[in-house]
Amino acid sequence: MPTPERNSEGFLENPRAWDQETALRIAREDGIALSENHWEIIWFLRDFYKAHEMAPPSNRLFVKAVREAMGEDKGNSIYLMTLFPGTPAKTACRIAGLPRPTNCL
Repeated sequence: MPTPERNSEGFLENPRAWDQETALRIAREDGIALSENHWEIIWFLRDFYKAHEMAPPSNRLFVKAVREAMGEDKGNSIYLMTLFPGTPAKTACRIAGLPRPTNCL
């Protein structure tokens, strides 16, 4: 099954076209093997998107939203960077099939 259409940065054109196989393919492209910890954040982001009709707009707000939902152990930059290298919000949103966070470089 082909990966849904994506833009030049690898984000899905249509977030509703996402499925778990798509997440696995995108993560593999980034050299990430998804674990339960990754999926916990991915599902959190997908729920956040459904509730707010947007992804967390910046890395700082991403970390804060995870902290409020899951506590200090998971809601910190170091933990999220180990799961989603680079800019965690951007990487996690791309894998979760969500639009690019508006304030991420």
